[in-house]
This record gives sequence, C-alpha cells and structure tokens, in this order.
Amino acid sequence: MFAFVLAIVLAAAGVSQPRGQQAPPIGIPHVELGGGPFTFDTAEQHKIRVVVVTKGLSHPWSLAFLPDGAMLVTERAGRLRMIRDGVLDPRPLAGIPGVYAFRNAGLFDIALHPKFAENKLVYFTYSKPGENGQQATTLARGRLDGSALTDVRDLFVGEWTTVLGGSRIAFGRDGMIYMTTGAATGNAAQDPNSDYGKVLRLREDGSVPGDNPFVGRTGYKPEIYSLGHRDQLGLTIHPETGAVYSNENGPNGGDEINLILPGRNYGWPLVSYGRTYEGPRVSEAPWREGIEQPLVIWIPSIALSGMTFYTGDRFPAWKGNVFVGGMRQGEIPPTGRLERVVFNSKMEELRRESLLLDLKQRIRDVRQGPDGFLYVLTEEENAALLRIEPDPK
Repeated sequence: MFAFVLAIVLAAAGVSQPRGQQAPPIGIPHVELGGGPFTFDTAEQHKIRVVVVTKGLSHPWSLAFLPDGAMLVTERAGRLRMIRDGVLDPRPLAGIPGVYAFRNAGLFDIALHPKFAENKLVYFTYSKPGENGQQATTLARGRLDGSALTDVRDLFVGEWTTVLGGSRIAFGRDGMIYMTTGAATGNAAQDPNSDYGKVLRLREDGSVPGDNPFVGRTGYKPEIYSLGHRDQLGLTIHPETGAVYSNENGPNGGDEINLILPGRNYGWPLVSYGRTYEGPRVSEAPWREGIEQPLVIWIPSIALSGMTFYTGDRFPAWKGNVFVGGMRQGEIPPTGRLERVVFNSKMEELRRESLLLDLKQRIRDVRQGPDGFLYVLTEEENAALLRIEPDPK
C-alpha cells in the first residue's frame, strides 16, 4: 500500500518511476455486477430500486420494446437478441446481415416503425463490411417474423470509409428517420460531401426528403440535416415539441447535448470545449460565429451513450428530465454512471445528478419502458439489462 501511495506522490511531483518499474494501472478494478436488487437514494425522487432483469448480453448497444412485452436488444458483434418475461433467448434472431465488428464498429441502434403493430417493420443501423478495412454506416430494415427478421434490405448506405463511429436512429414527429453518424478523426464532419459526422434525415424507405436543408445545393449531400458532429451515441425526440436532440462525445472533455436544427454546424473539429487525448486544447476558443452552442457540456467527459426524456408517472419528480448513459469519467475506467439533467421550460439546464455510480458499470443505453420504468443496458462482455423502479419499502 505504501509503495502505491509513494508512486502517486512521485508522479504528482513529476518524478518518474525507476527504470524497469511499471507505474500502477489507471482505473478502478472491474466489479462484477451482483444479482441485485440494489437500493439507492437520489436527490429528488429519493428511494429507487435497480433490478437485474437479465444478464449474459455481450456488448449490447440498443433496446426496443415490442407491443407484447418482449424486448429486442442489439449486440455490437452483429446479433439481435430477444428478452421475453425477463429471460434472454440463447439463440439470436436470424436475418441480421454480416457486420464489420471492430472496435466501435458493429451493429448499432434499433427502432420500431411507428406502425409496427400493423407492419412489423424493424429498423437498425450497422457497419457494413467493405474491402481493406473499410466500412459504411448503413440503415437497414426487416420484418419481424417470429424468431427472425425477413425481407431484410439496406435502405441507405454511407460512403466507404475507415473512420469508425456509432449510429443512432429515431422517428421524428414528421415521420422522417433521423440518423446520426460519427467522425471522431479527420475532417469528415465539416465535409459537406461526406455522410460522416452528421445527422441525416431520410424517409422511411431511405430516400431523401425534398425539404432537407441542402437539397439542390452543389457540393452537399442532400441527406445531410446538420453537420460538424464528432461521435453521437444518443438521439431522442422531445415528447412535447418534437424537437430533435443528440448527445455527442468530446475527446478529453467537451461531451455535449445539442438541439439539432436544420442546416446548422455544430463545430467539430473546428471548435470544442475539450482537449485532445495528449493534453492540448482542441481550439483556443470553444465557439466561433456560425457554430451552434451546446445545451449541456461535460468537463471532464463521461463518454455519453444513450438518451431519453422521462415522461412517465412512476417517478413524478423526474418528469421532463433527460437521462443519458456514461461509460467513464475523466478517462478513468470503470467509472460509468447514469446521468440525470433537469431543464426549465426553455431547455436551459438547472441541475444534474449522477446515478448508479456504486455499480461501477459502463452504461450504453437508457430507455423508458411502456410500463413507465427506466431500462438501462450496461456495456460489458457479460452485460446486463437493468430496470429502475421506485423502492416499494
């Protein structure tokens, strides 16, 4: 213990380790999630209970609720899983095409068509494999038929690239699909002739709406709705206004929640509130003329993923709050959490609260279920689906 403390003191003083002696690893030891349930006190809702619905998922990405009470979960490696009555079916659903599963690439988001009860259509995004390590972020659709997706086809395929990033999708009130793409490296986010680092807006068949902001503009891809984004791993629609919101990972600091407006530029990589992983600031000033400012920023980063507005009645004190997942804070693993942000009626931040820190789990997604509870996916090799509910005691 003394040696560990001494190493920290020497490092803080700028004294290097003796040659041949390794510095202690960065991070907190991984904690295997117990069986639960877990009870926590929170700032406004107070006693909550976290129930482990199921375990055994492998790096899940997204969750969708079926009308019959079952749930669909995507796994990054390219598997679509079914959870029914709290039991994870050991057999993945058939029909998902081959994916490029490498680092952050793979099978991403899932969303049901607004008229799913009638047409059984399921939409998903994934990294389509190409040649020489290239991939294309792709929107696809299939029809749920028992334990399989049938009639699966790609609706929209981005250009081939070696840039890796996640993707989220949501149906807007206008019936259009909003789709995020990432561009953490390079200048693709500012390139109007690239699909990456953007929010795209598409019809349900993958075609481009005629009222998109760059339709008919030379040098701009018509599917682009907004540009200048890094890696956007959360997307949601405001339940009252229908406005589109995404969250965006900064590098070392500078995570954001943004209100997505047509034709606007959100700055990456020209400006950021963050630093590079090597330490220098991304930009001398975090704003410039013509660049949209974020609604919320995190310094240090918490590695945002997943986002939802809470609208249910199970947690009255949380109504209207935004929940986002976090996978680590300040580059220290494993320091994942669920973050709650309170806004006023003008969507101006009032306060925020970190939840589930004691579980020491990376959080990949958060959704409100039809039962009014919150459901959370952990980002682990042996990951879990958690349900947050009021503590009945």
